Amino acid sequence: MNKERRIGDLYQSETRYHRERMSGGPLRWDEKPETYKTYPDAETIELPEPNLSAGKPIWDILSQRRSIRDYTSAPVSMETLSQLLWAIQGVTARMGPYALRSAPSAGALYPIETYVLVNRVSNLDAGVYHYDVRQHRLEVVRKGDFGEEAARAGLGQEMLENAALAFIWTAVIERSKWKYRERAYRYIYMDAGHIGQNAYLAAEALGLGCCTVGAFFDDEVNAVIGVDGESETAVYLCSIGKR
Repeated sequence: MNKERRIGDLYQSETRYHRERMSGGPLRWDEKPETYKTYPDAETIELPEPNLSAGKPIWDILSQRRSIRDYTSAPVSMETLSQLLWAIQGVTARMGPYALRSAPSAGALYPIETYVLVNRVSNLDAGVYHYDVRQHRLEVVRKGDFGEEAARAGLGQEMLENAALAFIWTAVIERSKWKYRERAYRYIYMDAGHIGQNAYLAAEALGLGCCTVGAFFDDEVNAVIGVDGESETAVYLCSIGKR
């Protein structure tokens, strides 16, 4: 019996590599998208240097990692936020023109951008911030309390409002498509998965609760952070707070 092919089936089949047929062609270096997104006119917030000597052994962290959805109302510190941001996407080494990061990325193209929805971080106003990877600092996107809006956009998952903060990860599609064409979509979601796991492990190392979120109303999440949903679109969320 023939089954109707749905969009998910088409996505999987149309992005396959075949020996006799692979999409692509010569790379157009003059069309390569910018690796970094910045808000040049935004107010910036400097982050403390991450402390790389703190935390539990990695084997304990792996064995204890769980999805935690219940949080206290206590804020987290700026030092903790800095540590989390460095762990999920911070620059760890440089190799020629490449700034290598804590999470791998196909072709070192790094299509994933990190936004922070701040509900309760000490000495930081509630609002939406963008992580400037190169400078390890925050750029102010919007100030205000958007936790309830984020929870509503996340299919009513109240942990996005109750958590001290939430990460919203977007993909700048053309960064990957420039090289990998339609196959890029597979790599984008792999990249997001690597980053999400780093968030889990970093949160566990810091004694925090963490839960990633894949179920959300895309357009509504995009509206919270102010992206167009076409050239840049939300792909993954994550709530973090004190247990």
